Amino acid sequence: MKKPLQAIAIEYGNNPVPLVVAKGKDDLAQKIIDAAVAAGVPIKKDEELTALLGLLDIDEQVPRSLYTLVAEVLVYTYWLKGMKPGDEKTVST
Repeated sequence: MKKPLQAIAIEYGNNPVPLVVAKGKDDLAQKIIDAAVAAGVPIKKDEELTALLGLLDIDEQVPRSLYTLVAEVLVYTYWLKGMKPGDEKTVST
């Protein structure tokens, strides 16, 4: 049986801690992914982190217990965008 497609969007730059800003499965997940691609937002596939973040509600802060996993995703996106830590506070969306 095929696993359902799942997507979670987090935002950090405008918040003191990472925040879940969108989540969905199947068709909604695909819409989230398509919107991210269209906006130039990097996509990182991580089934374990997606499952854990999927337990959170929209607008809920990412708990400290997941900071290391989320930091790995942020480092990946910084690298792809040619950014360094702290740049997210000065980039407007």
